[in-house]
Amino acid sequence: MKEKKKIIRNNERPVQKYRFVVQVLFALLCIWIGIEFYLFVSYLESGGVAEFYSRPPGVDGFLPISSLMSFYLFMKTGHIHEAHPAGVLIFFAIILMSLVFGKSFCSWLCPVGFISELVGDFGKKIFKKNIRLPKILDYPLRSLKYLMLGFLFYSVFFLMTDAAVKAFLDSPYNIVADIKMYYFFADLSRFSLIIISALFLLSVVLRNFWCRYLCPYGALLGIASLLCPNKIKRDPISCIDCGLCNKACPSFIKVDKVKTVISDECTSCMNCVDVCPVADTLNLKPVYSSKKISKKLVAIGVVSIFIIFTGAGIITGKWQNNISRDEYLLHYKYMNSYGHPTGTDAVKKFNKENSGTSGHRRN
Repeated sequence: MKEKKKIIRNNERPVQKYRFVVQVLFALLCIWIGIEFYLFVSYLESGGVAEFYSRPPGVDGFLPISSLMSFYLFMKTGHIHEAHPAGVLIFFAIILMSLVFGKSFCSWLCPVGFISELVGDFGKKIFKKNIRLPKILDYPLRSLKYLMLGFLFYSVFFLMTDAAVKAFLDSPYNIVADIKMYYFFADLSRFSLIIISALFLLSVVLRNFWCRYLCPYGALLGIASLLCPNKIKRDPISCIDCGLCNKACPSFIKVDKVKTVISDECTSCMNCVDVCPVADTLNLKPVYSSKKISKKLVAIGVVSIFIIFTGAGIITGKWQNNISRDEYLLHYKYMNSYGHPTGTDAVKKFNKENSGTSGHRRN
C-alpha cells in the first residue's frame, strides 16, 4: 500500500501571466515591424516619390533560410553578411535561448507559437479537451519537421559550396527576399490561402499543429534544447500523482512518469510547474544540481538574451544593412525578373544601370 504523503501546498505565483505579457509585447513588436515594412515597400512602389521610411531590420527575423546561410558563412569566415545582418543576430539569440532555457523561444517569443496557442485554446473550448493523435500517427508526423530541417541542412552544408552560399547571399534575389515574402502574404494565391486555412483548422482540432509537426525551426531548437543543462525535474517522493502536470502540458509530455523531462517537445512554458499543487515537487533545475531556478528568471533571461543581441547589433553597426534607397529602388524595378537562387540575368541588368554607383551606401 502506498504511503500517504504530507501535502505542502504550492503558493508560488504562476508565471503564465508574465509569459502572456511577453508574448503580447513581442507580437506587438512584430506588428510594428510589419507596419514599418509596409511603409518602406509603399515608398518603393511609388518609385521614390512617396515619403521615405527606413526598412526595419527586424524583418530579417522572418527570413530563416537566409539567416541559416548567413550563419554558415559566419562560421566559415567570421563575418556577418551585410544583406540581412539582423537575421543572423536573431538566429544566434534564439539558439542561445534554447541552450540556456530549452525550447523557450517557441512558447515565450515566437508570434506563430503565440497564435497557435490562442487557436488551440479556442479548440479546447469547442471540444472540451486537447485532442491528441495516437502514437502510430503522432510519431511519423512529428518526424516531418526533422526531415525538412535535414533537407535544409543537407542543401546548405553539403550540396552548396562556400562560393555558392556567398553567391546566393550576394544575389539580388536574397536582397529583396523580404519584399518577395511581403507580397506572398499581401497577395495570397488561392492555393496558399487553402493551405493556410487548412493549417488553421487543423490547429483548432490538434493544438499547435504547425509547431508540433511541420516547423523546421522548432525542430532545430528542439535539438539544441537537448543540450540545455536546465530541465524540469520532478521529486517522486513529494509527488502525489495527481496528474495535473500531464493535463497542463501543451506538448503532451508525461511529466508525472519521469524524474527529469528530457524532450525535444518541451518549450519551457512552465505550465506544469504552475499547476503542481505541492511545493518544490516540479521545478526547473540544472541537471547536476538540486538548486531550483526561479520561474521569473526564465522570463527575464529569455527577454534579456534577445535584447542583448539586438543591442549588440545596433551598437556595433551590424543591425541595419548598408543598402541605399537608390539600390533598393533599382532592385524593386527588376524584382520580378529575379530567379532563385542568383538571378543572373537580373544581375546583369542591375549592374548595367547601376554602373555609376560605387558599392553599397547607407540610407
